[in-house]
Amino acid sequence: MVNYPRAYTAEQSRPINLVGKQGQAVQISIHYPSQYICANRERILPDWQEQTLFWVVIVLQQSKYPLVKSTAEIEREKEHLREKFMRFGCDLAFDLRDRGYLADLIDPRTGYPMLSRPGLIPHNDTAVVKALLNYPVLKNKCSVIVHPHWGTAVYPSIFLSAAPPMILEWAIKNIASMHGWQEIEEDDQREGCKGVRV
Repeated sequence: MVNYPRAYTAEQSRPINLVGKQGQAVQISIHYPSQYICANRERILPDWQEQTLFWVVIVLQQSKYPLVKSTAEIEREKEHLREKFMRFGCDLAFDLRDRGYLADLIDPRTGYPMLSRPGLIPHNDTAVVKALLNYPVLKNKCSVIVHPHWGTAVYPSIFLSAAPPMILEWAIKNIASMHGWQEIEEDDQREGCKGVRV
């Protein structure tokens, strides 16, 4: 039997579904950049001007709480999820850079790239998730994503890379397992974490 490479289209339909040690779900998907990123690349990512093709990786982490209010407990949860993404994203970026692929992560707090020179305007993670996944957004003090299964208990983050999608997917799964995120079937993510693949 021959395994043909998976074709990636502008709308990646099959996300990578993971679950962490505490049972919180993580959904990762790979996409072509949104029109906004393409139109404003020079102002958002000045170091990426020469990069003709790159991919946007959306990382959604399930939060313990809906993120519509601002309480001390919710702010601690957001900081915890940001730190988890930053550790994962840095490991992924350096792994891909060691393989010769441009890669960077956007700091969810500031909207600026961590490893590239910041541009004149910040990146808007929520707007990108809305544009690429078509998830609704609630306008509050900050914009909040509404996930189809988690509601507003979702923390979005963005990773960028020039690595081909197959390399990206392989690296994501590899680095995710090092961070205690195990892959699960999509149906299992809705019901809980019964179908963990080891």
